[in-house]
Amino acid sequence: MLEVKNLQKSYEKDRPALTDISFDIKPGTFVAIIGPSGAGKTTILRSLNQLIKDDDGQILLDGNDIRTANKTQLRKYRRQIGMVFQNYNLVERLTVIENVLHGRLGYKSTLAGVFGRYTQEEKEEAMSLLKKVGLENFALKRCSELSGGQKQRVGIARSLIQHPKVILCDEPIASLDPASAQNVMELLKDLTEEYNLICIANLHQINMAKKYADQIIGIRKGKLVFDENADLLSEDILRTLYDQDITKELE
Repeated sequence: MLEVKNLQKSYEKDRPALTDISFDIKPGTFVAIIGPSGAGKTTILRSLNQLIKDDDGQILLDGNDIRTANKTQLRKYRRQIGMVFQNYNLVERLTVIENVLHGRLGYKSTLAGVFGRYTQEEKEEAMSLLKKVGLENFALKRCSELSGGQKQRVGIARSLIQHPKVILCDEPIASLDPASAQNVMELLKDLTEEYNLICIANLHQINMAKKYADQIIGIRKGKLVFDENADLLSEDILRTLYDQDITKELE
């Protein structure tokens, strides 16, 4: 269970980025966070794994507050939180399987990480995950040779090899063509169910959020506007979020 309670964050005095954000997410749930640009979606995601330090509140993963963790504890928590990035965040000159194995670095000593010392079991798991995301035949290709959709699937496999409880996706389909975007969303949805994960994706594509998410969180000007089952997202809520009629996005 992931519980966020009264999360607060300001980048400048008297200009809050997040105000009193609270929500709960159960394992096996695919969540979309929607809202206009600058609403605070990325700030929420970066707070959840403490890439930024928020100002107040609680972030509880299975009852443990990530916000109060020391450096050693935070390193352990981050093993349980995978990240999928809009720009893929891959080492382009390395092979696909090498990039997937980077997901194990949180479990390695500095020396083992520098020299890429992975066990045979880890290598076999990496290949298994590449098969799961449809890239087993690309394992030895450099990531620079892949399409955007393929790179995103490498990123997903890299997050899975961490054995996470939570996967955070920051605009995972923003750089993809429609067909690749749909493939990535279907893959995230299926993996969330198969591995009983909590998957949270920031999305601008409302139609994709409605189609694939179980739960939708709507953010406007750093405040929580909507937190319900995706089926309950109405035209009125969308107008409140975006200050305009964007119902065409749902078609």
